[in-house]
Amino acid sequence: MDGLPWRWLWTATLASCLIPIAAAGTDPAGLLGPAEAKAWLARIQTAAATGNYQGTMVFSTGATMSSSRVWHYTSGGQTWEHLEAMDGRQERIVRHNDAVHTLWPQSRVAVVERRDALTAWSTTPQRVEVQALDQYDLRAEGTSRVAGREAAVLLLEPRDTLRYALRLWADQASGLLLRADVLGAASPRAVLESTAFSEVDIGQKPPPDGISQTMQVLGKLDGYRVLRPQQQQTTLEAEGWTLSRGVAGFRQVGCVRRGIGIVGEESPVLQAVYTDGLTVVSLFVELFKPERHRSEQQLQQGATATWMLRRGEHWITVVGDVPMATLRQFADALERRKP
Repeated sequence: MDGLPWRWLWTATLASCLIPIAAAGTDPAGLLGPAEAKAWLARIQTAAATGNYQGTMVFSTGATMSSSRVWHYTSGGQTWEHLEAMDGRQERIVRHNDAVHTLWPQSRVAVVERRDALTAWSTTPQRVEVQALDQYDLRAEGTSRVAGREAAVLLLEPRDTLRYALRLWADQASGLLLRADVLGAASPRAVLESTAFSEVDIGQKPPPDGISQTMQVLGKLDGYRVLRPQQQQTTLEAEGWTLSRGVAGFRQVGCVRRGIGIVGEESPVLQAVYTDGLTVVSLFVELFKPERHRSEQQLQQGATATWMLRRGEHWITVVGDVPMATLRQFADALERRKP
């Protein structure tokens, strides 16, 4: 899950990022100073947003593993992204600037929507906002190799128990994230989930045929059932809800009322999104329907926790790559406003 669209400016401090990370500027425990930490995260964001790269990405959690082919190109102020699942159900995501198409060829269904703060997705393993340094310390842990490339190994260490640690492998030459592991809180820390390039090419020019294929996908959906979910910017308060108290370190980055886009489904879903600069928590509110909403439950798959509960005539779902206790704080703080 990705937050705001990032466009970080390069600064003179980025030069220090090319020095081996055990150099001056870190203490014996590897803690980076504010300038070095901000420079690394800014460099990572710039590489993800403006770089050209293509490769194979592998996602693993527990005994489950899947892979996707990805490519990302920018040229003349235009951005193209592809993600195509290589395992299981056929799925293809194509983005040109703010237009996102998700296609399932076997069922001939396509979802077409606009990319914004709530629907943005990324072809890189993990995006990190500089704001995360308000809640995490950044430590240097040496160097390693990922997908045949030299990488700096960095650890984002949370300052409380509301969030997980994240270990990053950033390409030394470009700053692109090559791998990201979400780490559990218990010691020794288990890897809850991992996303990594198994092979990657960085810095190539956009292939004309690839861009042409993208435009063809975006322009021709003959034979597909096309769903265009509607969404309208709103606020919790305007919809009759409020978060009575904040959850430490998280700020709201958006709230929309979504149409599901399924025939026969008329009830919209309210979604509010919160981020601490690294991870995202989503609150969903919809009318309770006994045929769909069974018993209240808590689910954990890898780093992703889900809490579902009934509140009067509504069904609440809270989702995020955070400990279950963090989701509970969000759920407990969500209240129906008095008329």
